[in-house]
Amino acid sequence: MDNLFSHIRTRYNTLSPAQKQIADFVLTHSEQVILLSLADLADQCSTSETTILRFLRKIGFDSYQMFRVKMAQDVSRHSGQAIYEEIHIDDTPDQVRTKVVASTIHSVQDLNNLITTDTLADVTALLLGAKRIVFCGVGASGIVANDAFHKFLRLGFTVAHHNDTHFMSIACAHADSETVVFAVTHSGESRDILDALKIAREKGAKTAVITSYPQSSVTRLADIVLLSSSNETKFRSDAMVSRILQLVIIDILYVTMAVKLGHEGIDSVNVSRLAVAKKKT
Repeated sequence: MDNLFSHIRTRYNTLSPAQKQIADFVLTHSEQVILLSLADLADQCSTSETTILRFLRKIGFDSYQMFRVKMAQDVSRHSGQAIYEEIHIDDTPDQVRTKVVASTIHSVQDLNNLITTDTLADVTALLLGAKRIVFCGVGASGIVANDAFHKFLRLGFTVAHHNDTHFMSIACAHADSETVVFAVTHSGESRDILDALKIAREKGAKTAVITSYPQSSVTRLADIVLLSSSNETKFRSDAMVSRILQLVIIDILYVTMAVKLGHEGIDSVNVSRLAVAKKKT
């Protein structure tokens, strides 16, 4: 575990309501928590010591003492700066700007914990081995899928992009074992995406998804899952932050694939640039 606060944020969506209450207190009062006993922390969170211990086990700690030691180390690394701050109704525009930027930076940094080396290697191998890649997403997730389509098209891959439920189902119905269907869905519960992936799997296609929720329905239909988890706050939904994270994940995949392709990848990008440059005056 590289950073306790990143770890809590990336596991946030898997916590129960009571555990989220504890996580919120820990993230916003980190320096205070270091000094609290188990009983005091339970009192501050209006919960029981047993619930605190369940929370600790959920995030990978066997004892409260080890948890406090790890927290003290990570607070020290951040030089006393706030790890996470909620936006309040009476915040000034400057405060809102600072908090939104800080929250986004922390969320992007969390991707180092969410996207492991093995996961990145697996998805890269899957995409490199595909003869055709179909990117799917609806609503705002469709924008991310379109960005992926654009980037992989620049690399010379045979790709398609669909954000219409009928088109997605038709494309997946024509998929085969050499096709990868790559879906983007923040909630992981979009009926259109679930239906498309079910059809793709029936046709023998490989599937990959980007989602924010590790226990969502879509993860059971994916060969590879890339998580874009983030915290939801009172004024800024987790969907807003996750969209940024999803775009960063696409960039990570794009650059990784370009590096893997070597000179072939560079040549493809240059050909794409020249094709577009001719359109400019």
